[in-house]
Amino acid sequence: MSAVPSHHDLAARIRAGDRATLARAITLIESKRADHRKSAHQLVQDLLPHTGKALRIGITGSPGVGKSTTIDALGSYLTSQDYKVAVLAVDPSSTRTGGSILGDKTRMAKLSADDNAFIRPSPSSGTLGGVASKTRETMLLCEAAGYDVILVETVGIGQSETAVASMTDFFLVLMLPGAGDELQGIKKGVVELADMIAVNKADGDNIKRATQAAAEYRAALHILKAHSATWAPPVITYSALTGQGVSDLWAQAQNYREKMSATGEFAEKRRAQQVTWMWAMLEDRLFAQLRADPKLKAKLPQLEKAVAAGTLSPMLAVEEVADAMGL
Repeated sequence: MSAVPSHHDLAARIRAGDRATLARAITLIESKRADHRKSAHQLVQDLLPHTGKALRIGITGSPGVGKSTTIDALGSYLTSQDYKVAVLAVDPSSTRTGGSILGDKTRMAKLSADDNAFIRPSPSSGTLGGVASKTRETMLLCEAAGYDVILVETVGIGQSETAVASMTDFFLVLMLPGAGDELQGIKKGVVELADMIAVNKADGDNIKRATQAAAEYRAALHILKAHSATWAPPVITYSALTGQGVSDLWAQAQNYREKMSATGEFAEKRRAQQVTWMWAMLEDRLFAQLRADPKLKAKLPQLEKAVAAGTLSPMLAVEEVADAMGL
């Protein structure tokens, strides 16, 4: 990476809407070099007063549900309504799959050619915590650059869904109208995170099945404890392929923001997320320092081997680590 302009210069260019500078600043955010990280932190601090106005929407769903097609359709609808849209991905598996920007742009062909849209894949940082942290910072940069809606896609599964739910305002869970599969999401706990469930592929011969699946989800949601007394997660059907119902996705997200803002819950959720982010970053920093300690580096392989062999309990191993660190 070449010499980096001052963080004040970068901040000014980002606020002016310079896409090339935004991309360069995100690369700076993702860098592991100590001097780059320092500049990145200063940049985020400079831009912080100019963030927070965008609506942050998390989107998840099982493979084949049509996440990319939905984001392409929803994002294109939003840009047609004069909104600027940024699409970010959280993919903890990207170190294995080598997730590339080409892949993202191929999957979202219409949106990738839109001047009012910005698509960025997740960094290959190897840990979910690291990816989520970079995504949060990237989200702030995009907001400072004037993007009105941030769509955060979960590419991975499991914990990545929880991570995205914890950094967005509105968490959208996409489902398929497949017979017998409707309730699988509840077992995974994904539905419990949902601010809305949307059943995709409600077109052609699938309309009846999609409507039936939506009815089953509505019944299931009545059993689950709601996040808020203000908002009951709706269940809708739509087709990303035909565009039918895509505008309803946005209408519900806006409705959510209005209702939750009126009670103060929207702002409170944002404040809680900021504190959670602080603690997550602190844990990552302390853990990285722990792993880099010379005494621990020498000790860890033997401890891991003994724990794996069953000759040393994990509890005693932790005690030995703590003793080595003087904790």
